[in-house]
Amino acid sequence: MNPDATPPRLIHVSAAVITDADGRLLLVRKAGTTAFMQPGGKPEPGETPAETLARELAEEIGIRVAPADLEPLGSFTASAANEPGFAVVADVFRVDIGDQQPTPDAEIAELRWVTAATAPGIEIAPLAREYFLPA
Repeated sequence: MNPDATPPRLIHVSAAVITDADGRLLLVRKAGTTAFMQPGGKPEPGETPAETLARELAEEIGIRVAPADLEPLGSFTASAANEPGFAVVADVFRVDIGDQQPTPDAEIAELRWVTAATAPGIEIAPLAREYFLPA
């Protein structure tokens, strides 16, 4: 390890694992960026990770879920897709959206359902690619 290397700065986020009936993972791309990532975002003051994710899902893709209904999967760290020199520390939750249909809203430009088989050629954020992309 290089003693002069600067450790990455950390960005804390909450992120969702949302899969459809075919086992595909929902990814979103924010306006002005190229990488697809899991829906979610940064907390506002006083929010729990589950509250952050519930708010972000409503704002970004119009999905309404109760924080208590989110299934915690743990905390995961990966390089930040859109912020060089940063790492994301994500509190990740599995989210059952029932028959709700996600639609891009707020800063979301596009959404896609992907698997490892359909991912080649798509720029996918390290967090999703390394931990959550289904086979």
